[in-house]
Amino acid sequence: MTQSSKTSASLIAMLALLSAIGPFAIDMYLPAFPQMMSNLGTSAATVQLTLTAFMLGMALGQLVIGPLSDQFGRRKPLLMGAIACMAASVLCAVAPNVEILIGMRFLQGFAGAAGVVLARAIVSDSARGPQSAKMFSIMMTVGGIAPILSPLAGSSVIAFTGWRGVFWALAILNVIMVIGSVYLVKETLPKEGRSKGGIKALASNAGGVLRNKAFLGFTFAFAFSMAAMFGYIAASPFVFQNILGLGTTAFSLVFALNALGLTITSIIAMKLVDRVGPLRMTYIGVTGLTVFSAGLLAVIALGETPLIPTLALVFLALASLGFVFGNATALATDQVKEHAGSGSAIIGALQFTLAAVASPLVGLAGEDNAVPMALVMLAGGIIALLSMIALTRGAATTTGTELQEVHPEAVPTP
Repeated sequence: MTQSSKTSASLIAMLALLSAIGPFAIDMYLPAFPQMMSNLGTSAATVQLTLTAFMLGMALGQLVIGPLSDQFGRRKPLLMGAIACMAASVLCAVAPNVEILIGMRFLQGFAGAAGVVLARAIVSDSARGPQSAKMFSIMMTVGGIAPILSPLAGSSVIAFTGWRGVFWALAILNVIMVIGSVYLVKETLPKEGRSKGGIKALASNAGGVLRNKAFLGFTFAFAFSMAAMFGYIAASPFVFQNILGLGTTAFSLVFALNALGLTITSIIAMKLVDRVGPLRMTYIGVTGLTVFSAGLLAVIALGETPLIPTLALVFLALASLGFVFGNATALATDQVKEHAGSGSAIIGALQFTLAAVASPLVGLAGEDNAVPMALVMLAGGIIALLSMIALTRGAATTTGTELQEVHPEAVPTP
């Protein structure tokens, strides 16, 4: 392996970590909620506000930091965000009461948004077409698996250190982010490529991004597919244990198996993207999510939830997402290369907003009903697929041969 390939691999690994800090900070401390209620002398609803505050901070932070990076570059905001996130994680770990914890969680989310939004912008600055899709696939694979595995990691930390240990662990991750950002991440947006004109120009840039129909189509495909996964994450402890009767160990194994399925399809997507193209891969993924989620709903709606068919259809629906996350992100950012920071901000803000909405929806019918989970997953798949069909027809991408086959009118004839 050459030195340049080593550097590239190190950079991609660093960007993947930056992308995953959000899911880790969301899910690692979930198993500690009962302990936090007792330790902080508060209610379940108030503890839940610490999660809401983080997600709101993450969404707002991306909307602010992303456009600002189009004007001031990527590296400085990234470093400032990583340092601020580290400080906020430490303050969360030592918070004396739940009110301060809620405030520090908002700050942690806002600062941590820098890593999430700027990792996407850096890839968009650095690569196009299949290469961009490959890099995004790696990042999205880590970001997609993190919500599935982080509760298991959090349980291990909590068992030895209590809930505060989770935030110390996050602070250590933040230290790695700071060091990696200093030594591995170079400025990818030269001064001549930056936006000028202050706040008015930033607002204009964001407006231009939102008027790009193809960008919105690919962004909706990504965000609603992610919402389907968050619906599964929120419902699975109750569906798998209360309804299907799995024990704690079996539940953990099924969680890990589903994560493995998503990982395998993401690797397959990276291997095939040069030959198949990111557009067709995204269609395959959202179609698979829709079909398998529809099958899941049908199986559950027939009466008693059968173990094997339910587990198989959930596995296949989640595995389909491996074809979506990286490819849809690459296609979306390709549409707004000149305002990659603003585009990345909108992608991330929509992702976390939909995740925040999808998670409580799956519990509307109680802990002993799996229909809401299947409905949320199916709705995510349908909206993702319809968005692709309605908004991306004629979209220009860097894979012209693929467009010739899928959207023939998008490729001009000689």
